[in-house]
Amino acid sequence: MADVSGAPNSPIDGQVFMLTAAKASVGPGRLSDLLAAVQSDLRDRLDTYRREFERVADGDDREVFLVPTDHWERIGERLGLDRREIDAVARAHAEQLRRIGSETDRRDEFETALEIREAVVVGW
Repeated sequence: MADVSGAPNSPIDGQVFMLTAAKASVGPGRLSDLLAAVQSDLRDRLDTYRREFERVADGDDREVFLVPTDHWERIGERLGLDRREIDAVARAHAEQLRRIGSETDRRDEFETALEIREAVVVGW
């Protein structure tokens, strides 16, 4: 797993977690719980993501996919999350993609992609 300070069992880096927690309308403890619960759900669907969505990043501990803009709403409905919780988790995943983009000189490409799609980060 990535550097997950504050978000165990999540592929969200510690700095990304802290940035998201500062901007989110849920507390850091709740965000950590949400990211872990969502990650469990996403891992169970990894084969589906690999078949149905564009993978834009692939590392030793995670893969990142671009999905339709309503994707997080559907995940939230499935997991019983409210709007604030969905927004916080989606923000964490988008920020993680941006960070990966910065590290791989693909930030502009990913920013453009996030204008019309959402990011899903699946770790193991």
